Amino acid sequence: MVDIGRGRTARQTYGFDDVALVPGAVTLDPELVDLSCDLAGIHLELPVLASAMDAVVDVNSAAVLSDLGGLAVLHLEGLQCRYSDPGPVFERITSASTEEAVEVIQEVYREPVKDELIVRRVAELRERGAKVAVSPAPMTAEHAAEVIGSGAIDALVVAATVITAQHISSRYQSPDLRRLADTVQAPVFVGNCVSYQAALELMQAGADAVLVGVGPGAACTTRRVLGIGVPQVTAAADCAAARDDHFGETGKRVPIILDGGMRVGGDIAKAIATGADAVMIGSPLAGAEEAPGRGYHWGMATSAPGLPRGTRIRVSVAGPMKQILLGPATRDDGTMNLFGALRLSMASCGARTLSEMQKAEIVVAPAVPTEGKAVQRAQGVGGTR
Repeated sequence: MVDIGRGRTARQTYGFDDVALVPGAVTLDPELVDLSCDLAGIHLELPVLASAMDAVVDVNSAAVLSDLGGLAVLHLEGLQCRYSDPGPVFERITSASTEEAVEVIQEVYREPVKDELIVRRVAELRERGAKVAVSPAPMTAEHAAEVIGSGAIDALVVAATVITAQHISSRYQSPDLRRLADTVQAPVFVGNCVSYQAALELMQAGADAVLVGVGPGAACTTRRVLGIGVPQVTAAADCAAARDDHFGETGKRVPIILDGGMRVGGDIAKAIATGADAVMIGSPLAGAEEAPGRGYHWGMATSAPGLPRGTRIRVSVAGPMKQILLGPATRDDGTMNLFGALRLSMASCGARTLSEMQKAEIVVAPAVPTEGKAVQRAQGVGGTR
């Protein structure tokens, strides 16, 4: 604890650039590393979920990621479920000036969500042979579950900027997670949270997986607008402790998915080492050729009518999704071949599996991103991380 003045103390917390991984005493050939994971019975060859954000996930990009071994989450409150043909709407958003962007996004999201489009998008994903995960807001989750019905999806992801098991509201009843799971006959993932207690209570309430992260995303402004959030390394460690204690008490292991803030492969490696079972990423995948955002990305709460907590950013189109995730990389800054980087990092730490990587030694090392990199920094090279 650090004294911040007149008896008030604050806990020291850490983000990705504050820590580094220590190579193991035994190293492995990268081909021996297994990146697969199981999330509440869903087997993934890559421990990656695509964020439920409109610039990242549509039917096509979800099918591509599913074929690559990951899982995309379709936003049920988004444009895909408001417009039968969202193409012209995306054009309006991406062609708007910087000054107009938020107002345009607010305007187009006033169109109501349509039940028939929810059913249609789920069917289209099934027709493509993709794993199907969809995300409603907490206040619409029970209605969405009834619309979707039993056995149509692989996972229901109930997500908000912050979610707790003890939400108090005069407008709606907090969703019963076990009833949701029974309705859709699929696991229910819940997020987002950043603390041990909140994660533990969500697990006790019936969450089958918990999303961890408040405000770290590239297009999210929650931390600035609301002043809330915990750096992702500390958030992951705290919520992983809740997972482990819950497992010790109940025998049920509820995986945690670190959501947001990861830009390069090294960030993903640190996320797993800190305790995450998988990661959820947005902006790296918004830069894929298959992404619907056309080189742009915007936060999930950008459309909020009273207090937007997201912004539109330019991410540019980096290449095919396969190249971003699995290479070969044509950039030297760590933003391509993200899971090739994870594989090599795990091999360097002597970890054959993700669970072994969660035991890697971590050091507090804020000098690591810049130590010896003066020339790169002077030339503006991205490799300083």
